[in-house]
Amino acid sequence: MQATQQSIHATDLVPRLCLTLANLNRVVYFVCDTVLWVRSVGLASGINKEKWRMWAARHYYYSLLLSLVRDLYEISLQMEQVTQDRAKREKLTSQDPLGYSVADEETEWLQSFLLLLFRSLRKHPPLLLDTVKNLCDILNPLDQLGIYKSNPGIIGLGGLVSSIAGIITVAWPHLKLKTHTS
Repeated sequence: MQATQQSIHATDLVPRLCLTLANLNRVVYFVCDTVLWVRSVGLASGINKEKWRMWAARHYYYSLLLSLVRDLYEISLQMEQVTQDRAKREKLTSQDPLGYSVADEETEWLQSFLLLLFRSLRKHPPLLLDTVKNLCDILNPLDQLGIYKSNPGIIGLGGLVSSIAGIITVAWPHLKLKTHTS
């Protein structure tokens, strides 16, 4: 709930909305997970395990999906900043007509996009870590909900990569993606 209260104060509307809804869905996920735990330890037997498991997976999925929307929004802002910085540099050094340009005519649009994405994420490692973590985490609920079936090895590898990204943000807090608040 504390994360939800903090996300309400984000200065930008998109992160504020995405993070607040993601955190609320995460709270519902934890409630569902707790109900499943209560059933598994035998404190309550009349709980429909499959129904609660699906609710938990659904809310975890929504939470991750909203977090990824926030990540994509932040990536688009970073890409815009890199593009503006490059345009300023090219304007200052316009006497060199043979200078390299991301939008060079011979460069395919996909290569240009991927290069811009790489440069944007290289300048913002916390955003890269958060995006990788969320992409890896979403594999499990996608499989549980039947949206995209995967094999257990891929889901396990995604969990491992996600855990490593999480450990990195704990070990080096400056690599945790921050929300700009007012």
